[in-house]
Amino acid sequence: MAMRVVHNAYTPKETVELCSRAGVQKANMRIDKVFFSSFIAGCLLSFACAAVLSTNTAPWYQENAPGLIRMIGALIFPFGLTAIVVTGTDLCTGSFMFTTISVLHRRLSVLKMLQHWVVTFFGNLAGSLFIVMIIGYGGVFNLTSYHNEVEIFANAKVVTPQWHMIFLRGIGANWLVCLACFLAMMAREYFSKVMAIWWPTFAFICLGFDHVVANMFLIPIAIFLGAPKITVGLYIWKSMIPALLGNLIGGGVFVGVVYWYLHVSSEASPIPIDGDVYGDSAPLMGRSADHTPPNGEVESEEHKKSAENMV
Repeated sequence: MAMRVVHNAYTPKETVELCSRAGVQKANMRIDKVFFSSFIAGCLLSFACAAVLSTNTAPWYQENAPGLIRMIGALIFPFGLTAIVVTGTDLCTGSFMFTTISVLHRRLSVLKMLQHWVVTFFGNLAGSLFIVMIIGYGGVFNLTSYHNEVEIFANAKVVTPQWHMIFLRGIGANWLVCLACFLAMMAREYFSKVMAIWWPTFAFICLGFDHVVANMFLIPIAIFLGAPKITVGLYIWKSMIPALLGNLIGGGVFVGVVYWYLHVSSEASPIPIDGDVYGDSAPLMGRSADHTPPNGEVESEEHKKSAENMV
């Protein structure tokens, strides 16, 4: 009897296929669900941003070891993206990768993709501003040391850099964030997903890149606390727009288009995931736990794990 070989991760080709299926699934959700999903994602990422601001409030380290305190904050921040991915909520920046691959696969229309981008963007913004209200009115950063750090951090994001610098940082940010999402789709079980998300996200924070959704909390909280150099107009022009455009290129092009081109663009035959081909009667994201293989064999418990419940 032949032994079944169980791999602990999907191949890059299978992962592109999973991302394509996920993009179709996400973009075809009801609009109200997409908005609420992205609202929650904005909240979760804002909690992570608030934790980083709290951690960075260390004046001695900022003066004598700024790289060390940034690294400590970067070790904390990935819990936000991890919570978003494993609970299946939606960042517009992740959608830039997922739905782009779906469109390249001709499984999703450009109009549907753009609709998903718009709804998730405003859902993320609403969620982020909701946490700004909780943190702001809750007095979490009322102490002078916290207040100063919030202002310094926001000034470094908006006032100090030039427009093109924020744009380029935006490319790097979502390149790493979408790489984290891509690697998470490759993993078959929970712990591997967490590790896959953690380290690219750690790198993005360590390098001080600009993520449009993270900035939806980091800059408005500074405005809320009265940062004198930052206005809403300056934030939209100098931070939101360049970071958004950079994130679109970083996630959509350098992850979505690149991996589709490398692994799938020349594929003529369908790519099965755990024996299931896109478009048949099987679940969109993979085989369910009680599914019997076509040949009637019984699978091992490890092989039953799929990305179906982890998108």
